[in-house]
Amino acid sequence: MKRFIPVLLAAMSASAWAADSGNPLSVHVLNQQTGLPSQGVVVDLEQQQGSGWARLAEGKTNADGRIGALWPQGKPMTKGIYKVTFHTGEYFNAQQQASFFPEVPVIFEVTDVNQHLHIPLLLSQYGYATYRGS
Repeated sequence: MKRFIPVLLAAMSASAWAADSGNPLSVHVLNQQTGLPSQGVVVDLEQQQGSGWARLAEGKTNADGRIGALWPQGKPMTKGIYKVTFHTGEYFNAQQQASFFPEVPVIFEVTDVNQHLHIPLLLSQYGYATYRGS
């Protein structure tokens, strides 16, 4: 329990920082097998345009497994369908581990441009879970 509280407080303050920074989109990757943040995961952000996708941004998770500002600086968020792709195969290759999912695409819809969106990914070599965070 002692270890959980500092981790929880750090996660809450990092999420608050992302919301306060004015950037409307953040992501977080945690390795379920180790219980540790996943540093070095490349993440792409794309917007659906017709039947294809237009790339908006790319980032790499920091030591806390976060990208606090994934939305392109100076570009207003617009309503639409977006995709965040976590390049998990590259991450596991760097760890010298096999993985079943080479990437994890998360498609989501923006209906309110005046809110902060946070997309966490709980990751293991052979499974993952994601949800709308805060």
